[in-house]
Amino acid sequence: VVPTDATVLALGGASWPRLGSDGGWVPALSAAGVRVAPLRPANCGFVVDWTPAFADRFAGAQLKNVGLTHGSASARGDAIVTTTGIEGGAVYAVAAPLRDAIGAGRRAILAVDLRPDMAAEVIAQRLVAGRARDSTSSRLRRAGLRAVEAGLLREATGNRLALDPAAMARLVKSVELRVVGVQPIDRAISSAGGVALDEVDGSFMLRRRPGTFVAGEMLDWEAPTGGYLLQATFSTAVAAADGVLAWLGRP
Repeated sequence: VVPTDATVLALGGASWPRLGSDGGWVPALSAAGVRVAPLRPANCGFVVDWTPAFADRFAGAQLKNVGLTHGSASARGDAIVTTTGIEGGAVYAVAAPLRDAIGAGRRAILAVDLRPDMAAEVIAQRLVAGRARDSTSSRLRRAGLRAVEAGLLREATGNRLALDPAAMARLVKSVELRVVGVQPIDRAISSAGGVALDEVDGSFMLRRRPGTFVAGEMLDWEAPTGGYLLQATFSTAVAAADGVLAWLGRP
């Protein structure tokens, strides 16, 4: 044990165990009476029960520039089909409410708009263009849908695509995926949960352990990717460092 006049704890969350952020600090702080919210995946992928045929063919394929919606949360960007589900930047943007719905035992539906810049009426017109004897696959290609997108339509409907162009266009605008689980925390970009914010003062010093400061993902907050995580971590670290100087009575 090394005696110190002040200590800054910056031990991370639990999403990078191979780099040391494994949440191993939780039992010690909890035993000291510090309230710690359970560590959970954030900016994470999700589990979808793909059929083996779909997973084998399309795992690793990108869904480019799609719109994703879960409840009141929505995002736009790219997603990636994985062997066990779906992940990617657009997925991470709606991850928190989707994760919480699953954790609460509610039915979790992720709606995918494959053509967010195109009205359903325009899609329907493209689907009816061409020859009457054209196959459904040909119509989907004519409408500009890539193989993975057409595969997603079939997957979501049990390979029972509506023949009516208007109904198919509505499906293109909202492919509903039933999400059945969250990818493990060690596969997440970051973690939620941690030391409750009411356990620290304005300098991020633990109220129950004067002289001990906490910064970064140890605290109970979460943010989207794209620099926000880094900025919040740096900002709490600077605030904690200023708190240490004030605690030690130094300018």
